[in-house]
Amino acid sequence: MHNVSKMTQLFAAMALVGAASYSVAADTIKIGIAGPKTGPVAQYGEMQFNGARMAIEQLNAKGGVAGKKLEAVEYDDACEPKQAVAVANNVVKDDVKFVVGHLCSSSTQPASDVYEDEGIIMVTPAATSPEITQRGYKLVFRTIGLDSAQGPVAGNWIVDHVKPKVVAVVHDKQQYGEGIATSVKKVLDAKGVNVAVFEGINAGDKDFSSLIAKLKQANVDFVYYGGYHPELGLLLRQSKEKGLNAKFMGPEGVGNDSISQIAGEAAEGLLVTLPKSFDQDPANQALTQAFKDANEDPSGPFVFPSYAAVQVIADGIQAAGSEDTAKVAEAIRQGTFDSPIGKLAYDDKGDLKGFQFVVYQWHYGKPKTEAK
Repeated sequence: MHNVSKMTQLFAAMALVGAASYSVAADTIKIGIAGPKTGPVAQYGEMQFNGARMAIEQLNAKGGVAGKKLEAVEYDDACEPKQAVAVANNVVKDDVKFVVGHLCSSSTQPASDVYEDEGIIMVTPAATSPEITQRGYKLVFRTIGLDSAQGPVAGNWIVDHVKPKVVAVVHDKQQYGEGIATSVKKVLDAKGVNVAVFEGINAGDKDFSSLIAKLKQANVDFVYYGGYHPELGLLLRQSKEKGLNAKFMGPEGVGNDSISQIAGEAAEGLLVTLPKSFDQDPANQALTQAFKDANEDPSGPFVFPSYAAVQVIADGIQAAGSEDTAKVAEAIRQGTFDSPIGKLAYDDKGDLKGFQFVVYQWHYGKPKTEAK
């Protein structure tokens, strides 16, 4: 008798567990957040995770989406393409149908192949390489602009405002860095600016003395760098130490506080193209305050685009009246969405219409200012 009652209890417990897990699956909409929690660009990942979590929290506080709460499921891809594919396969395994991510273009592209095959919607708040949306995929979107727009903003600024004599364009040989550098070089070539040096370094390099010697020999007075902050920070510092008197510029991948920590005073005056400072927009004051109240920095370039990515997914589900990803993707393509980064509308490729990049001047130990 004793054994029977034990068995009955066990079955009852199992039934309860089954019911509980089933009801969770039915009652929430899982939103994957995939980006770097570790590795050299984890600081950008933090912006992404903070932005997306805040959106999920605020949407849930308003009652969720279509009567269901959103549930964040977080993944670390370390900005490594192989790890990003492993993450994408875990997303499939976890039955997550909507993803905010990835962050680095070189991770986003291979992950998006998996998502497109498996019927999962991906909205990247940070990957700017045009190739990601050039493949006719139906389930891939972004809440950031393209390097094909960011490059010309930088190139035209160099020509119209800086007017350098001899330019070097340097990149880190990765999809994002080389892509944006090439885009800038195209503009400079077309406008007759002398690009005396165009070459790649390796991500992770620490010693740039031979490159700096080459730049000095060529009398370079302006350097455009395509890549991320760890390498540019060192290049800035070493250039100053070795007496290379050139002005530097980089894309949004270099625009965070770490560059000041790495480069020290050599970061002063660096030009950076970034999304607009959405945290400064009067319409976003309550949201900006919510980040500050949570001890999070709202000023990073990917914080508000990540918030907007969750919003686009939520509004798409609402508009489609369904969680069927093909229907949601169609609703996103057809719709316009109010978001903290402005009114969003999409073209056929899943890219935003009219996203703007702004040129900022970096200051050592002080907030950046819009370049004049």
